[in-house]
Amino acid sequence: MTKKTKTTTRLHIDWTRCDARGLCTELLPELLTRDDWGYPLSRNGSREPVIPPNDLKYAKAAVKRCPRLALQLLTTEVDSETTRTTPK
Repeated sequence: MTKKTKTTTRLHIDWTRCDARGLCTELLPELLTRDDWGYPLSRNGSREPVIPPNDLKYAKAAVKRCPRLALQLLTTEVDSETTRTTPK
């Protein structure tokens, strides 16, 4: 018997570090927009938006390039028995 595992990656924004420079919104325009003060917002309204697989490389670039280190990728693995979330 084989267990099937599904992996979901979400973008976490640390609001205590973010200072609204906007680099993440430029690298992930399909996922993020900016509020009136320049802070990133998820286009779908979720607090930690899911990263589509085709945007994962851009999300990784945004995490690496954020000057305030305010971004983090969270990976959730779901199988038939457990759910586990780990930072990447």
